[in-house]
Amino acid sequence: MQHEVPKKPKKIEDMAFRFDAFANGKAVYNKTKNRLPAMGWNSWNAFGSGNTEALTKAMADALVELGLDKLGYQYVVLDDGCYKSERIEGKLSNEDVKFPGGFKALSNYIHEKGLLFGMYNDIGTNLCAGAAVGTCGHEEMDAASYLEWGVDFMKVDNCYYLWDNATFSDATNARYVYAPNIKGIRLEGEGMQLSLNAVADGRLTGRGGEKKEDYVTNLGTFDGTGPDATPIGVQSGELEFRIVAPKDGEYKLYVNFASGEEPGCGSWLQVAVGNGEETKLFYDDFLISEKNQEGESLFSESAAITVALKEGENTLRLMNHRRQENTLDSYATLLKALKEQAPQKDILLSICEWGKTQPHNWGYKVGDSWRILNDITFRVGADGDPGVGSWTDGYTPSVTSQYNKAVIMDEFAGLDKGWNDPDMLMVGMNGLTEEMCRTHFAMWCMMNSPLMLGLDLRRVKKGDWIYQIIANKELIALNQDALGIQAKRIYCSLEKENPDTAYIRDTNRVDVLAKPLADGGVALSFINVSDKVQGKQTVTKAQILERLSEKLGENSLFEQAKAYKITDLWNGNSWESTSDLFETESLSAYGNATWKVTPVL
Repeated sequence: MQHEVPKKPKKIEDMAFRFDAFANGKAVYNKTKNRLPAMGWNSWNAFGSGNTEALTKAMADALVELGLDKLGYQYVVLDDGCYKSERIEGKLSNEDVKFPGGFKALSNYIHEKGLLFGMYNDIGTNLCAGAAVGTCGHEEMDAASYLEWGVDFMKVDNCYYLWDNATFSDATNARYVYAPNIKGIRLEGEGMQLSLNAVADGRLTGRGGEKKEDYVTNLGTFDGTGPDATPIGVQSGELEFRIVAPKDGEYKLYVNFASGEEPGCGSWLQVAVGNGEETKLFYDDFLISEKNQEGESLFSESAAITVALKEGENTLRLMNHRRQENTLDSYATLLKALKEQAPQKDILLSICEWGKTQPHNWGYKVGDSWRILNDITFRVGADGDPGVGSWTDGYTPSVTSQYNKAVIMDEFAGLDKGWNDPDMLMVGMNGLTEEMCRTHFAMWCMMNSPLMLGLDLRRVKKGDWIYQIIANKELIALNQDALGIQAKRIYCSLEKENPDTAYIRDTNRVDVLAKPLADGGVALSFINVSDKVQGKQTVTKAQILERLSEKLGENSLFEQAKAYKITDLWNGNSWESTSDLFETESLSAYGNATWKVTPVL
């Protein structure tokens, strides 16, 4: 069955998918809320595209044999490499050699063990490993297949995406992502004739836009795939003009522009008047400029764009938010197909677009979690090889690169939203010591990150050091606490004023995280991010209350208490304290001390 690839993204009719609605808190298509972070096992880190039906069954067996299922590890997820390389009569189908029994039989095997079954796809045309079976344009058919196979969890990637320069997509797809370069605008109507210069008269808002000598460029959404910049704050740039109209009416807008198809200069322009959900969008399409004999784009004036202005002051916005809007719309299309065909089926949607379009701004509308960066490891294993993990890295494949970003993203997560996903756990993988793995696990539990194991579980023996980490009931309880609040960084040795929002990549530091709990207590984790032993670390009750006051509430048991029971969640030791100081004597390199502090009333 031939599938015609569209020439441009579809028109977005519903304002729910627009940038100006990202902050309204409203999910779409009855997305499930109040779901705690997912726990389970994913095939990618250990086996990559080499995963098989036999290996998957072995991992399901191991989850049960080790008793990890009783601790909450429910999902067994097939990642990339499980499908045939092309569709058969338009449908997805299992790779015959690696998955000879088919997905339905494998799903049944997993369900019979009391576990849940997960699969993988992509919103683009191809999967990241290359198979031409992405969901783009096939959402309804694929939803029917996944429901037939009994899928409970969908991890959906972003490679080969048509409307962005994603990992393996055409680089010229940047034309969809950025607005053209703009020199100025001209407005006519109701007796008004007005010409404004983009550099002199325009105002840049948000992030990214740049004023050159005689034009404005880089109007779009910052690419969050890499760790180069903070996730805090508006991630898109706009060019605004203040327009004072003589009366209500329609006006003709002409834009002096030069289009392109590279990062910073694209060919898609949005023109709007107003802000927030009252915004009126008047243009949302390509603007293509002429080129000279050398192929360079020339500045020229657009055809007239009709805009409605009200008498008095108006805010005219030139922008391109389609990087976020298109991606949201693509994930929503799959969610819609699943919900329409099986309204009562509860399928978890794990958004895996690597933070590219800042999904912490919009992911809550459709997803249960959203990846915040590119992969935590680029060295995935083959059969029997657990792969290679690292503590630090200049890009994303390391524990600390993921943690450094996720730790300041607590305000984007919650039971009413979903969870920041710093990717799968690397506990037990080559390259990480036992101490690193303990701290890695504590970080993910405190941050309410999904706990998806990534190692070959046949390497784990009940009671060994790997098991003792991933089976720590008290740490898991923090991650799965009913209150559903991600920990906040209340102290950082490199940042005194704003430890909860400052983006810090220097690992020569100590952090302290505090997490409110449903029983009125607080979890504290002293984290040595550095490779050096650190001495005594102290935080005060006042510091905790200052940073957590809104989350603890007016009648906080923690605030009222005169004494506290403190339990070390790694060794089980407990002691009572009447002090307002919480301190640990020292921290080993890469080490942590994680405590539950319970009010004694």
